Amino acid sequence: MAKIDDVARLANVSKGTVSNVFSQKRPTSNEVRERVMSVSRQLNYVPNHTARSLVTKKTMAIGLTIPHGSFFFSAFHTQFINGVILEAAYYGYRVLLDIIPVHEVKTPFLTSYPIDGAVVMRPTANDERINLMHMGQIPFVTVGHVMNENIEHSTSVDNDNVQMMSNICEYLVGKGHKDIMFLNANEHMTVSIDRKASFIQAMKVRGLDVKEHMIHHKPELNSSDYMDYGYEETIDIIGQQQKKVTAIIADDDRTAFSVLNAIKDLNLSVPGDVSLFVICGDNSMMVQSNPSLTSMDLQPSELGAQSVRLLMHQLGVLQGNYDENIIVEGKIIERNSVSTIDHEEDRK
Repeated sequence: MAKIDDVARLANVSKGTVSNVFSQKRPTSNEVRERVMSVSRQLNYVPNHTARSLVTKKTMAIGLTIPHGSFFFSAFHTQFINGVILEAAYYGYRVLLDIIPVHEVKTPFLTSYPIDGAVVMRPTANDERINLMHMGQIPFVTVGHVMNENIEHSTSVDNDNVQMMSNICEYLVGKGHKDIMFLNANEHMTVSIDRKASFIQAMKVRGLDVKEHMIHHKPELNSSDYMDYGYEETIDIIGQQQKKVTAIIADDDRTAFSVLNAIKDLNLSVPGDVSLFVICGDNSMMVQSNPSLTSMDLQPSELGAQSVRLLMHQLGVLQGNYDENIIVEGKIIERNSVSTIDHEEDRK
């Protein structure tokens, strides 16, 4: 097993410099840090976290908190977590993954974390996790902006959900779609609130009113309906109520697959009868679907990496000026699930 002496010798630095690179107790140049990290990977050197914690008074661990109910890890979560772990490891930090039961966040549970800071996924309005971390003075970064009444300033990483929804509406309306159903995220999530407002505004500026039955929200995570979200909504609106829908925007890939099943059971087709757009989907699954699904690439790995960088800045590991709120751009990836409406046929 490689020792600190081996890393120092091969990197041509002192043992103290190697220790500083991993503990961040004293600043080192980027060139030296890169050299030490490269040699450490080459030798499979793993620092002693317990010893380092005693010296630095830090745990050298960060938390990643994810609420759950009937929860599953989607490709988005897997890629995001991977981005967090890889970036944290670069700075010598471990990641403590906590899947917190919905409605069971307890003060001792959070304030006794053996962590230096945390990344908080899926923030909701007046999120209790955020309140408790704020009260316990635990540095944190949210993925999605904070909507807690008692917190004026916070650090976050997010996609530009407002611009993203505007781009999706522009894309669909540009293809002739006016009757668009939106299967949104849970109504209490900040991302859902932003997307709904942007969807309504984007349609309005294009002269299109959004009817109440065209917007739906994903059930709570612990609901029995969570896993099948999209199926009953599609059956009800298109099949039972006979409402005109030419395109559906689905919150994620699982919702999109439920929609595909509903469309099939209604003896309709995608994109022949109804076009389908996915906001958050696994690119590999989007390609394998029949038809392949047009989607928005949210760059989850980059979201994870950026959240760790912002947290490292709060912890004093990274120096310099950093924006409190970083936006990771999403981009539309066209495939085969969205068709152009023939307006001549539409008027018949």
